[in-house]
Amino acid sequence: MTTFHIMDSSETVEVEIEELIIAGWAGREQAAIEEHVEELKALGVTPPSSTPLFYRVAADLLTLSDTIQVLGTASSGEVEVVLIGTPQGTLVGIGSDHTDREAEAWSVAHSKQVCAKPVGRQVWPLDSVIDHWDELQMASYATFDGNEVLYQQGGVTGLLHPADLLRRFGLDRTGLAPGQAMLCGTLPVIGGVRPAEAFRMVLTDPVTGGELEHRYAMTTLPVVA
Repeated sequence: MTTFHIMDSSETVEVEIEELIIAGWAGREQAAIEEHVEELKALGVTPPSSTPLFYRVAADLLTLSDTIQVLGTASSGEVEVVLIGTPQGTLVGIGSDHTDREAEAWSVAHSKQVCAKPVGRQVWPLDSVIDHWDELQMASYATFDGNEVLYQQGGVTGLLHPADLLRRFGLDRTGLAPGQAMLCGTLPVIGGVRPAEAFRMVLTDPVTGGELEHRYAMTTLPVVA
């Protein structure tokens, strides 16, 4: 059972995550999708057959931990809005589609399965932000050699609106079923995709002044042949 905290309240929501979906190539504008394709092509990643694509990964990859273990030094994070279906309705959080880039070069689907997906514990009800969704802003910060730098930044307008994204997933409602969670796409990277020591994600609501944030560090496991 995973426990989330509603931001700026004492309310908590418990849910058993049973289905975890990664929405890939989920940009609104074709130019932004092509920019992300070019970023990953530079790493040897084959372009998608269509967009968006919905990758299924093991539900237990979702973690609220502030540390994850990764194999080798070729993985990196991606800031993403996270939708979480619960009995109390769909929640909005911030998370990272942490991905093994070496595996991604030969199979995107397999690369998604290799790494944990860190998600922040603080969330908002989707109903509280859906009417001004396009005002939300995302950013990520990566730590290299002990120094944190801006890694990604932009509005959610670069990504499909939840109603459109879920419609393309096959749902006729703006919300997920209890037990479903979906990472909803990422933004272009500043300076190229690269591994870091730690990764911090922020989702800001300038209308209310609210902010969701989560930071996690990576512990590297040796690659043994």
